[in-house]
Amino acid sequence: MSAELIINADTFETRVALVENSQVAELHIERSSDAGIAGNIYKGRVVRVLPGMQAAFVDIGLDKAAFLYVSDVQFPLEEMERFFDDGAEVAEPTLTVPEATEGVVECAAEAQPTRRNHHETPIEDRLQEGQEILAQVSKEPLGSKGARITTHITLPGRNLVLMPMTDHVGVSRRIENEKERKRLRDLMTGIKPEGCGFIVRTAAEDEEQEKLKVEMEFLLKLWQNIQRRAETASVPSVVYRELDITLRAVRDLFTKEVDRLVIDSRTEHQKILNFTETFMPSLRSAVELYDQSEPIFDAYGIEMEVQRALSKKVWLKSGGYIVIEATEALTAIDVNTGRYVGKRNLEETILKTNLEAVKEIACQLRLRNMGGIIIIDFIDMEKEPNRDKVCNAMKDAMRRDKSKTNILRMSELGLIEMTRKRTRESIGRVLCEPCGYCDGEGHLKSLQTVCYEILRDLTRERDDLFGRDVMVMANPQVAARFCDEERAFLDKIEEQLQARIQVKGEKAFHIEQYEISPFDV
Repeated sequence: MSAELIINADTFETRVALVENSQVAELHIERSSDAGIAGNIYKGRVVRVLPGMQAAFVDIGLDKAAFLYVSDVQFPLEEMERFFDDGAEVAEPTLTVPEATEGVVECAAEAQPTRRNHHETPIEDRLQEGQEILAQVSKEPLGSKGARITTHITLPGRNLVLMPMTDHVGVSRRIENEKERKRLRDLMTGIKPEGCGFIVRTAAEDEEQEKLKVEMEFLLKLWQNIQRRAETASVPSVVYRELDITLRAVRDLFTKEVDRLVIDSRTEHQKILNFTETFMPSLRSAVELYDQSEPIFDAYGIEMEVQRALSKKVWLKSGGYIVIEATEALTAIDVNTGRYVGKRNLEETILKTNLEAVKEIACQLRLRNMGGIIIIDFIDMEKEPNRDKVCNAMKDAMRRDKSKTNILRMSELGLIEMTRKRTRESIGRVLCEPCGYCDGEGHLKSLQTVCYEILRDLTRERDDLFGRDVMVMANPQVAARFCDEERAFLDKIEEQLQARIQVKGEKAFHIEQYEISPFDV
């Protein structure tokens, strides 16, 4: 399988696309005005403990209090000793690892027999209102919900994940060779200090001890620095920020399976080279700078896939199509034969459409980053073996997905129920906002998204617009945003084009409608 990592790094927005076999498999977007917080570590204060929900709300300095569930509260070792009964073993806690650190990891030891498990301790005995705690964001704020946090701190590196709160060594399940798994486990068990744990990531397969040891020492030093900052930090405040999206992509997505990484920013390109020189020198030669006039996402056909990922209807090559409807509670996907009429009989036509839909659905779930409960309504099939074929094909298609999924058998009505772990907003929620024209029944591109499309179009038309006066006609709300929040970015485009750009509001224009044209003063 061929794979490429394509990064479009603008001053206002960075977009990362993982392309597998010429098809966009994953898309990650981060805006300078709204950087992600997953992985950040905060010093916060407990503002409310809810015994009935076995959860607490913690002020970490965001607009909404963060949510902390009882199983995500690290149990202090000195308090744990109170639950030892005559030397009985206490089960080692199961760890919660931010999904960004690894798709599928083995991060829990086998529980030992115990007379009393410390996980039974209620949250009101672990936390009190006003208490100061150190916690890490495990889930971004989603919709109306605040961030989810955990006190099980984890610090991801290229090959390892440090777990300073737990003495345990785990190995990613994506490393399938048992001999290699044992080598890595024994290696880390032998070199790590007592009292802390590590997860060996997929990228560490076949790596030498010295390289893992250097990274281990780096992560341990990083944790020591975080602890020192936390001692003097005010409450609430951030004491550690996760890497920006560019370096996160290099760390988590730029694996040995990726043939090359291409980025269109000289500054970010140099930053990546410095990072790879330190942590992954063998992949440094695979990093390329894109310096052509055509926008990088246009050149690689990704821009079209981004627009396709916002559409409810997705056409299949055979002429069938799927419809994707996202609601507050779940996502519903409907499969239809559309224009496809088949060649032999109805059952064969339906089976072929369903199998083709399986591949597209798996692709769209990853691309759109849709999570939660997902219901797929396949076209009804009379034969049970055919239903099993479709269900097994669905499980196979989702194996490359790093997010944890659970797929149930197809029902007699042709429905497959599944869940997909959700840790960040879907692409639709990032790029769109509720439509003011239809009272929230649909979605439109946000003002920010339309502004950035205009900026990209101005860059795209560089040859025609260079050195000329340019008029941009847009909806008054879009024009107003350009005169305020996005003014700095428009000024930068003016410098690049050596042109004077005027933005004029046109009441008759739809929010997403705009026109760009040169004009004579």
